Amino acid sequence: QVQLVESGGGLVQPGGSLRLSCAASEDIFSNSVMGWYRQAPGKQRELVATISSGGSTNYADSVKGRFTISRDNAKNTVYLQMNTLKPEDTAVYYCNARLSRILIGYGNVYWGPGTQVTVSS
Repeated sequence: QVQLVESGGGLVQPGGSLRLSCAASEDIFSNSVMGWYRQAPGKQRELVATISSGGSTNYADSVKGRFTISRDNAKNTVYLQMNTLKPEDTAVYYCNARLSRILIGYGNVYWGPGTQVTVSS
């Protein structure tokens, strides 16, 4: 599996902020809906936010108003700005790419290895 590369995770106090980044290859990034998912211990992986190539966004109810997903097409990078973090946000965050166009030699979905976000006082 071709993996995307996340960065920016870490430990932050409740109410603090973090920005996650995910870099992808140009071929994947330019043809994909990009997204962030998270998985807490003992929980199922859940969608956090997605962004299309045209900039349309979708957020989980639990993060609306606090998180912002964006993409920089020149850098082939998607970001997740996380503000007003809560302990409940603690999870491994995964970058996801879902191809919206069929490409020869490519699959239809790619995942990064994940980055840990811990919100604790």
